[in-house]
Amino acid sequence: MSTVKANDLQNASGGIPTVKGQRLIPTAWVNFNGQNTIAIRDSENVSSITDNGAGQYTVNFTTAMANANYLSQGMAGQTTTSMRNVAQPFDASPPTTTSCRYNVTYANSSVVDALVVCISILGGQA
Repeated sequence: MSTVKANDLQNASGGIPTVKGQRLIPTAWVNFNGQNTIAIRDSENVSSITDNGAGQYTVNFTTAMANANYLSQGMAGQTTTSMRNVAQPFDASPPTTTSCRYNVTYANSSVVDALVVCISILGGQA
């Protein structure tokens, strides 16, 4: 069996490289501080975060998604021992091609600002 080693992969026609038709990396991801002044620590294809109130954030994409049927997942925490749930309020704010809204909650569903919020998006870009 051969081993391929590379520091960077690029799709010859642009965009995210694929293997067997599957994208190799998340289409967008972000790690941000959700307390006080919202600040992105690191990201890919995320232009900004909108603070919509306590524990409520909108992730805005740099490049639009191909459609609103992408997968997103997230986690949040206050400290290394205190994790929170990250959920999309589909009923009030369904995802769009340019952004997706998230709520960070305790197990009892009350919203809370989180020190660390991490979100990953899988899906195609426009």
